[in-house]
Amino acid sequence: MPATTQVSRAATHLVLLSVFTGACIWTVPTAAQLPQERISEARVTPTVKAIRRASPAVVNIHGQKTVRATAAGMAGAEGPESFRQVNGMGTGVVIDPRGYVVTNYHVVEDVDNIKVTLHNGETTTAELIASRVRNDLALIRVKSDRPLPTIPRGTSSDLMAGESVIAIGNAFGYVHTSTQGIISALHRDVPVNETQEYVDLIQISAGINPGNSGGPLLNIEGEMIGVNVAVRVGAQQIAFAIPIDQVVEIVTEMIEQQNDTRLATGLRTSGGPREGDGVTVSDVSASSPAAREGLKPGDRVVRVGSQEVDNKLDFSLALMGLSPGEAMKLEIERGGERFDLALTTERRTPDSYSVKELAWSIIGVEAKPVPDSTMRRLNSRMRTRYRGGLYVTAVKPGSAAERQGIIAGDVLLGIHGWQTSSMKDLAGILKHPDIKEGPKAKFYLVRREQTLFGHMELAAHPSMVTKHR
Repeated sequence: MPATTQVSRAATHLVLLSVFTGACIWTVPTAAQLPQERISEARVTPTVKAIRRASPAVVNIHGQKTVRATAAGMAGAEGPESFRQVNGMGTGVVIDPRGYVVTNYHVVEDVDNIKVTLHNGETTTAELIASRVRNDLALIRVKSDRPLPTIPRGTSSDLMAGESVIAIGNAFGYVHTSTQGIISALHRDVPVNETQEYVDLIQISAGINPGNSGGPLLNIEGEMIGVNVAVRVGAQQIAFAIPIDQVVEIVTEMIEQQNDTRLATGLRTSGGPREGDGVTVSDVSASSPAAREGLKPGDRVVRVGSQEVDNKLDFSLALMGLSPGEAMKLEIERGGERFDLALTTERRTPDSYSVKELAWSIIGVEAKPVPDSTMRRLNSRMRTRYRGGLYVTAVKPGSAAERQGIIAGDVLLGIHGWQTSSMKDLAGILKHPDIKEGPKAKFYLVRREQTLFGHMELAAHPSMVTKHR
């Protein structure tokens, strides 16, 4: 049996937990007052400690968006009576002291002016940095003149059914509402509509209400183990959260894409989503800033500037603060020894992308040419006349290639009507004007001596990607 449990599509009705209403009264929390009398230690339970530990990093998100208000508006009418402004609310979690906050995409979707209330009651604004619609995740940056407290982060790799959990959120506008429950089940796949489906969710019994979207799900130690996202309509104590390891992987990919559109380093790294997974250099492009400074595959990145790097999210966030031409100070570990170097980043230009980088960004594959002798044997067995192909060695999670089922070991023969018999062919295809906009392209490949065809929605060329505001 597969590890993932599928919830019936026909029977599933979800409410996404942000709230948009025609009018809303906002309440701002006041600074907490310390009790005058001494509190018994018996009352300071693990739940109290967990909430105290995580709450400073939880923010409340609110704003307005324009929606079509009448049947005529729904049909496309543009008159002022066809639209109305609605207020909305949700929750977010600070993951970086500079004000980077993770929330659900549907919380900030089409919001004209994102406003954020911090734990101390201060209200400020935020801008949308990156989003992934199909995973319903977004990264915003809060404007603040001081470092913000960040959420302690746990892992979702060792969760147990029956484990105690705590949800914090802006439920119905009641800021920092905390509820408690248990993990009811793991690995739930939950369809939302015909075009969106949540995968591998945590099912919980904690009380979740509209406004909780984007808020943290905590374990009893006050560590974030998920992002609250939806409840089952008509049911009690059935709610869902996106596992934190999945959140971190997706947010890291979002940030990496933003960094790739601004900075040329020639550096590709590998590592996991959890604390302690580390960051290792996996590839160094020839003639790149990284190559000029002597970085090598296998080097471990220990620190970027003053920030320790313990996983890929740390590394990606550290690069967010850099500008083209700025020196990136790195502490590197190689062969048990540590040393410092300064890598000067370059401005990313359309011509600065190597074919490897383009293939990874647009298609989501690493590839290398199939040797001529191997291609001849393949043609002989299949009775074909393929001129050449590219051997897929790795597939990027969440990419066009992964969504279409391309796997390591496939031999890519062609894209969009052009053959991919060499890396030079692939470079020409990926830099072609027809490809830069990110079209739906036909591809064909060989797997186990069978030719397969498919269509994939390619990501736009990195030079065409702009920040979504």
